[in-house]
Amino acid sequence: MKLKVLSLFAALVLVAGCESTSPTAGGAGAGAGGPRPGSQEDLVVNVGDRIFFDYDRSVVRPDQRPTLERQAAWLKQHTGVALMVEGHADERGTREYNLALGQRRANAVRNFLVANGIAPARLQTISYGKDRPACTESNEGCWSQNRRGVSVVR
Repeated sequence: MKLKVLSLFAALVLVAGCESTSPTAGGAGAGAGGPRPGSQEDLVVNVGDRIFFDYDRSVVRPDQRPTLERQAAWLKQHTGVALMVEGHADERGTREYNLALGQRRANAVRNFLVANGIAPARLQTISYGKDRPACTESNEGCWSQNRRGVSVVR
């Protein structure tokens, strides 16, 4: 019995000895007390990676501007970071219409960031229309989550 306990203890010590706390070994921010600066996780946690649009609209709402202003400031801090701006729509409307609407939304986010001092070359856009919903229920609460622009570190 003592041999089994001793063997188990030795195995635990061996496994614990292999654990690393360096940021490069454990992923974004592992052992560093938070996300790695300039990472997608940093953007999500400290700035916000998405804004929301009104039904059938691609104009940035006044209540969503602070998020984009924070994104612009964050991008100015992290000059080596580029973004892919995704445009999304809810399930209503044809696939073609929603792809075009998603593109207008992505462009609205990009244009806002450019107007706030971000070089256009750092920003690309793509539309997913209604193909990548954040929520799949057919109600306004869910649709409002799907009418979005999402900034993704690339």
